[in-house]
Amino acid sequence: MSTEASKGRLAVIDMQRVFAEPDSPWATPRFGEAADGVRRLLPAFEDRVTFTRFLAPENPVGSWRAHYDQWPFARRPPGDRLWELTDEFAASAGHLVDATTFGKWTPELAERVGAEGRLVLAGVSTDCCVLSTALAAADAGVEVLVAADACAGVDDDSHIKALQVMDLYRPLIRVVTVDDVLAGSTQ
Repeated sequence: MSTEASKGRLAVIDMQRVFAEPDSPWATPRFGEAADGVRRLLPAFEDRVTFTRFLAPENPVGSWRAHYDQWPFARRPPGDRLWELTDEFAASAGHLVDATTFGKWTPELAERVGAEGRLVLAGVSTDCCVLSTALAAADAGVEVLVAADACAGVDDDSHIKALQVMDLYRPLIRVVTVDDVLAGSTQ
């Protein structure tokens, strides 16, 4: 394990069937490539990995009502197969955080990372849940590294734009590669 990886926590954002399955309205085209990057990161973080899941709220409020009016297929209970992590990652998910929000910077994740910790982010989608999590964690004072090649967006253009936006937040958020994280070259 690299010294760099030993300094932080890895949050694997929403590697769920709803984003993996090609026939899902929320399919992420490069999910498999993001999964490859996540797979490479997992051994370096051992038990310092948190997987997250996006779930629909039972009763959406505020602007979430319009969101679910646009995506009625997603009005499913938390136990629905669509919300499950893919088989590969379900087996690795020793610690799981569920949230009905795009951002996964929940009190539970914040406690695992610590007030002055380092958080490495991977998962989907770069332009939604990864971005929302990165901004909230950075605002909380956490050092955030986004492993670009372990993330995927709703399309390539959105993925690239989200990475560019997050990189504007340097030094609070830094966009890096899986190799950078594993080699400890993320300064």
